[in-house]
Amino acid sequence: MNPFRERHVRAFFDLWSLDSGPLDKTLQLYFRQHKAIGSKDRVAISETVYNQVRWQRLPEGKNPFDEKLPYPERISAPDDLWEAVKRSYGEKKAFELLYTLNFPAPTTIRMNPALITRDELLEKFKDRFDVSPTKISPYGIAFHKKAVFFGLPEFKAGWFEVQDEASQMVAEKVDLKPGDWVMDYCAGAGGKTLAFAHKSQGKGQLYLHDIRKKILFEAKKRLKRARVQNTQLVLPDEEKKLKGLKRRMDWVLVDAPCSGTGTYRRNPDMKWRFTEEGLKDLVKLQREIFGKALEFVKPGGKIVWATCSILQDENEEQVDYFLKAHGLKLEGEVFKSLPEEGGMDGLFAATMEVVKTF
Repeated sequence: MNPFRERHVRAFFDLWSLDSGPLDKTLQLYFRQHKAIGSKDRVAISETVYNQVRWQRLPEGKNPFDEKLPYPERISAPDDLWEAVKRSYGEKKAFELLYTLNFPAPTTIRMNPALITRDELLEKFKDRFDVSPTKISPYGIAFHKKAVFFGLPEFKAGWFEVQDEASQMVAEKVDLKPGDWVMDYCAGAGGKTLAFAHKSQGKGQLYLHDIRKKILFEAKKRLKRARVQNTQLVLPDEEKKLKGLKRRMDWVLVDAPCSGTGTYRRNPDMKWRFTEEGLKDLVKLQREIFGKALEFVKPGGKIVWATCSILQDENEEQVDYFLKAHGLKLEGEVFKSLPEEGGMDGLFAATMEVVKTF
């Protein structure tokens, strides 16, 4: 690494720590404050920073396949994280997963089928980018080299959004029909709603709910760009509106707050915040959120539980709990992706039917 880049890497780590905020947001802020850093230097500095965060527990001069080292050092992870993943998958698989999570994630977009076909978008991109259709999602396009999307005319026209293939497949679990009422209960910036909105054909209502007002307004901008019109934001303080929506939804998606273990390739700092105690608190919170979201599903309606976690504590075990605690019926097969399979992030989704009245 040249001295210029090395100096900025050191300067960044002088500013950032696990307690000072998310790695990606802090790095973006650093680059905004240092406009003299060119695009190639930014890429190199970012890669170095991310690699140092990913591999900080691996002893210098050692490699992950040195069997003399303890597993948590070999895959550079906190002891609690190693134990949690091992509990879900066994020692061999846990090593494979946590090793894979120390490498960059692929870049994938999802085309907007309401405005363009995938073949049409691939045709527009083929001379400018190294691209191919995704293997599983019918809407995805994989980019095999880094690209800057947000200034592209195709992005501004609402023809695509950046979204991992696994997230696209989670959205597919919401199998709505035109005229259905759907609530994205933990909507965030609206990525999942954007992915399934075309199925409504502009009929019915799509409600986006989140406890964070600011991020819902970001969702509103994205929906406008994608020309999705049959949506409503449901703010957390709109008690009357929320009450009027109970027992009326054909579908509710709960894309729940979770450990994020399936996305550590993109957010390597998150793994250093993982604790078993924190996981227990998350499991408890998730059950509370699910119970509240369930109140909006009408009899015969469906609720989809989704996480970006690879841990059974937040996935299979939670679904078992929901089925028994709420008298629900599991519908179809669960969707589960692991980060070493097909390049996707590690996500989970299961559909449950409300078979009794409350």
